[in-house]
Amino acid sequence: MLKSLTLWDKRNNRLMTLSGGMKRRVLIAKALSHEPRILFLDEPTAGVDVELRREMWEVVRQLRDNGVTIILTTHYIEEAEEMADRIGVINRGELVLVEEKAALMSKLGSKQLTLNLHSPLTDLPATLQRFELSLAAEGYELIYTYDGSQEEDGHAISELLTALEREGITFKDLNTRQSSLEDIFVDLVNPKERA
Repeated sequence: MLKSLTLWDKRNNRLMTLSGGMKRRVLIAKALSHEPRILFLDEPTAGVDVELRREMWEVVRQLRDNGVTIILTTHYIEEAEEMADRIGVINRGELVLVEEKAALMSKLGSKQLTLNLHSPLTDLPATLQRFELSLAAEGYELIYTYDGSQEEDGHAISELLTALEREGITFKDLNTRQSSLEDIFVDLVNPKERA
């Protein structure tokens, strides 16, 4: 990375020092001038403002759509989740895995169904023990964690709702949440942190 980049400003007849964002633009323009088929980007958005970050990702999307292979290193996992087709995870210099993003999310991710109960539960009835359930929010939330990749999950949710009805447990709202790439990354590099 360039530490310092100065250009001659002919209009004002003086030297100009470029900002970090402008340096990155110049470096990317330089890399693109050769119309590469493979482009390596090392932390391209580190330290840049939101507007420049958006502009850079739009250029990267256009390159990807035009068939350029882009190898990107980033600490911004949400950017990798949005942009990448394949994900590689490096932990302490060791390549832990390389996998298609969709397969990785399906294989290592999970989903949670959270039911907001009308009345709190102090413990789970015996009839619900076969489901992976936990209580939260002082018993007002019932959380069902499942692997979102399996077809039988829809059937299991239906069975859970039927079992809740039989037990007289009612809920006022429900929502689902799927693991993010960041959740999966943390599990891979430091499984104790999420436990």
